[in-house]
Amino acid sequence: MLDVAAVATGPVTEDLVIDLLGDVIDPELGIDIVSLGLVYEIAIGADGVIVRMTLTTPGCPLGAYLDDEVARCLAQLPGTPQVRVELVWKPRWSPDMMTDDAKRMLGWHR
Repeated sequence: MLDVAAVATGPVTEDLVIDLLGDVIDPELGIDIVSLGLVYEIAIGADGVIVRMTLTTPGCPLGAYLDDEVARCLAQLPGTPQVRVELVWKPRWSPDMMTDDAKRMLGWHR
């Protein structure tokens, strides 16, 4: 659980960004984008935060929705830095990228 005071005053870190992105839920699967393995990279710089992520398929209709949700969640970052989402397609997403918990939630047992 996030410490709200720490979020408001602390530095912007990759761990903080990942924690906040855990609130972005894929509405079709009901699982957060981090656990689904959709977040490939987070870059934090003077110009803001870049989230490089993918979708489960290139034709997924949720791209704009997830982009908006990422921006909404990361608006909580200290100093409200500019947030940019870059959709990437390599490597291609596969269910192997999901966490074990996400696989269990979807009923995929090893």
